Amino acid sequence: MIAIFSDTHSPQGHELEGEALTAACEADVVVHAGDFTSEAALEAFQAECDRFFAVHGNADSAAVRDRLPTARVVEANGIRIAVTHRQDGGETGLAMFGRSRGADLVVFGHSHRPTVVETDDVTLLNPGSHADPRGNRPGFAVLKDGDDGGLDGTIQRPDGTPIESFEVRPA
Repeated sequence: MIAIFSDTHSPQGHELEGEALTAACEADVVVHAGDFTSEAALEAFQAECDRFFAVHGNADSAAVRDRLPTARVVEANGIRIAVTHRQDGGETGLAMFGRSRGADLVVFGHSHRPTVVETDDVTLLNPGSHADPRGNRPGFAVLKDGDDGGLDGTIQRPDGTPIESFEVRPA
């Protein structure tokens, strides 16, 4: 299982609870699309997760930005995931970011709005914010092995209530 988070915006910890905490602890891989805000939040995630891959966001402290890249690629369960906090050019810019990295999935944050967009050759995923939804539904995403070699995904509320389902298939 892959658990995906973004936009924690916490001065003191990961702010995970319920199914979001369970997913972070049990996932084979955890991806975070930035805006921890503090080193304490970053370190709390690192303490909960065995395989943790993150980027920094625009609201992260200098100490967090020094520890994390702006963008990265993660390969897990046969899927290539390009991760960034935000990308100029909206959906087109994100799709180009993913294509340039050979990605099947682009994970991004910044808007705090749980979103899935299917483009011709890459899926765009914003898991939302589990801790600071800013008028949106709180969210995070989980990807599990699908029947046909890809991954079946769900954006969920922190209590596990499904928001939206989607599929990611290798190119």
